Amino acid sequence: MTPQKMDAVEVFAAGEKGRGLRTTKEMKTGEVVFVEASFAAVVFDSMSMHVCHSCFRRQVNPHRCAQCKFAHYCDRTCQRAAWEEHKHECAAIRQHGKAPSENVRLAARALWRMQKHKGKAFDTQLTTLDLLEDHISAMSPEDLKQLKVDVDNFQNYWQGNSRQYSTDYVSHIFGVINCNAFTLSDQRGLQAVGVGLFPNLCLVNHDCWPNCTVILNHGSQTALDSALHSQRRIELRALETIPEGAELTVSYVDFLNVSKDRQKLLKKQYYFDCKCEHCSNGIKDDLMMAVKETDGKKPSADLVKEVTDFSVEALAKIEQARIEGNFHEVVKICRECLGKQEPVLAETHLYQLQVFRVISEVLSYQQSFQEAAEYARRMVEGYRKLYHPNNAQLGMATMRAGVTHWHAGLIEAAHGLICKAYAILIITHGPHHPITKDLEAMRTQTEMELRVFKENEYVYHSMREAVLSNKHMSTRLVKSK
Repeated sequence: MTPQKMDAVEVFAAGEKGRGLRTTKEMKTGEVVFVEASFAAVVFDSMSMHVCHSCFRRQVNPHRCAQCKFAHYCDRTCQRAAWEEHKHECAAIRQHGKAPSENVRLAARALWRMQKHKGKAFDTQLTTLDLLEDHISAMSPEDLKQLKVDVDNFQNYWQGNSRQYSTDYVSHIFGVINCNAFTLSDQRGLQAVGVGLFPNLCLVNHDCWPNCTVILNHGSQTALDSALHSQRRIELRALETIPEGAELTVSYVDFLNVSKDRQKLLKKQYYFDCKCEHCSNGIKDDLMMAVKETDGKKPSADLVKEVTDFSVEALAKIEQARIEGNFHEVVKICRECLGKQEPVLAETHLYQLQVFRVISEVLSYQQSFQEAAEYARRMVEGYRKLYHPNNAQLGMATMRAGVTHWHAGLIEAAHGLICKAYAILIITHGPHHPITKDLEAMRTQTEMELRVFKENEYVYHSMREAVLSNKHMSTRLVKSK
């Protein structure tokens, strides 16, 4: 095939994986490989009244479209900017009587965009939705049943449009959405709020230990094309030095699963058998299922099975208690579970790490920061032995652990963790992302507090107590008014 190029990348035939993207020059760690605005994107049904349908920023009191009464915006500026994209949707919602599901809305937006641009919206777009894989032939009966429901709902929603599409073609679009849609986060990157299609990103193949990461970045970045500053856009960033001609890869799933479970998930969601090096050789599986050794002796297989079976049941109970908002019960079950795990499982064991994560989050919520900090520290230490050193999940977990230590008054550990988190997120998110800017401010503040601490610990703790007392006093005054 003749390679299609865009800046530093080109499409190439990637064997069993189909098409892929590779570099046309060396990429350095943290470098932006390419930027892509969404071809089509929608807010999740559950977030439709709380997130701007134009820029995907969360808003307390968003402005509602007076015509369809469904779309919400930051203000009239965002509403005007979104009108070209929303006008067909607005008319369809009014005619239909209500807004359909997010998948139907995304398919419709994609088709309106394709009608206008004949399938290619940007000069830098390397492929079209027509050419992307839909994997319908590999779908399970349950998936095919849901596909039919989506197609029927789409045809009902679309019926007022002059151009009609066949069932096969609409099925293809839903197949593409099912395999290639990318979850979009809010402006701080902390909560999933929508879903979008990015054709170039769809060409990047999976690897469980990838050389790139994808980040949604709404903010202004002077080094990039100004036309993209206000749009929903992703950045593909290099996690390590990538030589010229190397294939670009991202991970479609979280690495923290043993190889067979990652392979099963990838097969179910993306319809391919992962044969990456980490899956083929089971790399790090031993750590993820490791048991504790005492004086060179390991616990018996029966005891390990008993503890792992107990952990599976306990984690299900923990999740149910979280859903119900019963956080005292969550902490109780976590402590009971850790009592069973700690003598038997290593601190890189997936089940123990899951408990560390939950109990540290809930204890932080309950403001038991000292105890939360210890569990967060142990979690991050386990993560470091498992994740790629520049993994975004590792960076975010390290940042949260740093904040927890800061709240606990453990300023030395807090500053160290925040610096480590910054070193990761400057690569995965870049210097202009809101999360990185927040982290930079935290790093500056903790550095200043650490200087005071090293000069005089008593003065530091006295100042900290005074600040906390003032906060508590302010809270009491607010509540009494």
